[in-house]
Amino acid sequence: MSEFTHITYEVAERIATVTIDSPQNNNAFTALMGEELISAFERADADDDVKVVVFTGKGRFFCPGADLSAGEETFDYDARYGDNGLDPDKDLIDGVRRDGGGRVSLAIADMRKPVIVAFNGAGVGVGSTMTLPCDIRIASEDAKFGFVFAKRGIMPEAASTWFLPRVVGINQALEWVYTGRVFDAQEAKEAGLVSRVVPGDQLMETTYELAREMVEGSSALTMAAGRKMLWGMLSADSPWEAHRLDSKGIYELGKLPDVREGVSSFLEKREPDFPASIPSDYPEWLPEFPGPKPV
Repeated sequence: MSEFTHITYEVAERIATVTIDSPQNNNAFTALMGEELISAFERADADDDVKVVVFTGKGRFFCPGADLSAGEETFDYDARYGDNGLDPDKDLIDGVRRDGGGRVSLAIADMRKPVIVAFNGAGVGVGSTMTLPCDIRIASEDAKFGFVFAKRGIMPEAASTWFLPRVVGINQALEWVYTGRVFDAQEAKEAGLVSRVVPGDQLMETTYELAREMVEGSSALTMAAGRKMLWGMLSADSPWEAHRLDSKGIYELGKLPDVREGVSSFLEKREPDFPASIPSDYPEWLPEFPGPKPV
């Protein structure tokens, strides 16, 4: 849409598509791109007409990492920006500038709707890390990945030190971070970073087929509850925490129209037409992701 310069945003069939589209720098991540991505994901999450989000890139790359055009000062924020009118309540954490990739990751983590990533090409550095809070990742055969921070002398960012071990396990996460090597889509699938690898010309068809299946056959309310619970329980101390919230959820959701429609459609052997929409019908008793927010 016209208000964005590094991405596009469109909604069709209750699917919001967020596309990185920055040909001037081959889709490399910039501060402005980060702000636009946050805005797009927040818009999708607040729109009752959106049930699923697809996140992809346009052209040869998904996102090949940070824009390094500032050279040696790329990550020296004091040298590049100074204080730059930063808002202490929004832009700082513990007195320092917040990581831009991390702000994107946390905006995705905070969502109540499923996010499917379609890797059309290389997703390296922040192009990999900012997608870790997404729910399903599908890759083109041509896609490449890399957690290349050791090659740049910089900290793994975008909260990836929390997400990556939970997605692929601690040993695989450490190997990729220690070596900083770029690897192919098949290795990503074998490690669980992506769930499917498909020919490039089938990527978007496969992605939208899955998105439509979720739109047409799944309760938005149940998907929201499942997203918050499954992610949130990764840091729970015991299954008793899940049991406590399961019990609350069964009790509360059991009284709502989506459950009645789900049971009736099954008994009547027809496709369901769930009435609930998110955020209007979001149950406020669900936990924050994945716990108290320091920022």
